[in-house]
Parts: sequence; structure tokens; C-alpha cells
Amino acid sequence: MDEKIKKISTGISGLDDMLYGGLPLKSQVIVAGGPGAGKTLLSFEYLYRNAKAGIPSTFIALEESADAIIRNAKEVFTTFTDIDDLIESNMLIIDGREPSIKLREQSDSDAYSFGNIVSDIESVITDSKSRCIAVDSISLLRLMMGNDISYRRSLLALTSNLRRLNVTSLLTVEIPSSDRDKLRFEPEFFIFDGIIVLYQNSEVDKRTLTAEIVKMRGSNHSNMLAPYEITNSGFKIYTLTQDGEM
Repeated sequence: MDEKIKKISTGISGLDDMLYGGLPLKSQVIVAGGPGAGKTLLSFEYLYRNAKAGIPSTFIALEESADAIIRNAKEVFTTFTDIDDLIESNMLIIDGREPSIKLREQSDSDAYSFGNIVSDIESVITDSKSRCIAVDSISLLRLMMGNDISYRRSLLALTSNLRRLNVTSLLTVEIPSSDRDKLRFEPEFFIFDGIIVLYQNSEVDKRTLTAEIVKMRGSNHSNMLAPYEITNSGFKIYTLTQDGEM
């Protein structure tokens, strides 16, 4: 089955190896982790690499301004010297309309406000003709919704719209604990096609960062934990070769 699935490269060192070639085309994938794990940066690099490859890509920030996203990426990924060029050529779109602010201004109705967010996301994707998308972070939606049922319905509506638009998406989400032994998934996470988790395991004098592909619907993938680091030239995820070497 895996051989017949079309995939899109993430362009991220080691991640495509874990995914056996890349993300399944038109899949909607959660990137989960705690603060500081690098969810936003990994999502940005996915878009940056594909934009460089000539694939229109859009970053939609629900909790930060576009300027903050760009500034943080430049500060960390200092070798990504063509970010401004990609933005100017409209290959890389950073949505700066801050829908989280708009929803507070426009209506007291959570359902109405969420509908505006989905509509905004759809407009950005349609106008830019983007094929790769990142949404950061869908944790905001839980705060917006009055109850768990509304939250799950909102996520279903969002994923349905993204699938209809034929995009391949990474959507970040905060989890209470990024220690693997304490990991707990909310039931609604499983409406997504895939789940990538970035762990921060505490040791005596440092944190160990590891990545895991928990699921990727319809596609084979590595089941191994892989250590990673965030460098000035992007993520480095250290995977095992067939010979058992890093």
C-alpha cells in the first residue's frame, strides 16, 4: 500500500527517513509537543524547504503576529538567508492578519468566530495557491470552544476544509507533558491523518529531545524514537541506517 501513496518531502534532515519518503500527499498531520520543543520551527522549516523547491507554501499563525514568526525563524535559522526573497516572490506566505485578535473583535459567538477563522484560512490558501500549509496552533481552538463537543466539531470542520483544498498540512498543538512516559492524547487528535510528537525528556543536567511518528494513516513509517537538535541550518533528526548506525 505504501508504494502507491504519493508523498511530499518535508525537506527536514532525518524526518523524511522516519516517514519513509515524506508526508502522504494531502494529509493533515498534528505536530504535538510542549513549550520549547520546536513545533513552530519544524513547521516553518517544512514550508521553507518546499517554498525553495518551488511549491507555494503558507504559514498561518493563530497566536503570534507574522513579524514575530519571521523574526524568530531568522534568529534561529541564520543560514536561511533567502526568507525575505521567498516571501517577496509569494512562494512563502506568512499570514499576518492575526485571526485570534479578529475573533475577539467581531463576535461573542464562538461558532461564528471559528467560522471566520476557517474562512480566513481558506481564503489565504486559495489566493496563494499553496500546496503546503502550517497552522500554529490549534490549541487556541480549545480555548474558543465552550465544550469538548464543539471543539471536536471545529477540528472536523477544519480538517475537512483542508482536505477539500488538497493541501498537505502540519498543525501544531500543545500537550500538557512532553515526557513520553506521561504522554496522553486527546481523543480528537485521532481525526487527523498523522501524529508527530516532539518529546523533551528530563535528565539530571539537561533535556533530551526526541521525535516519534505515532501514526501516519495509510503509510508505513519508522516506529523508533529519534534524537534531534535545532541548529542554525535547520532540524537535525538522527535516524538509524540499515547498518544500525546514526
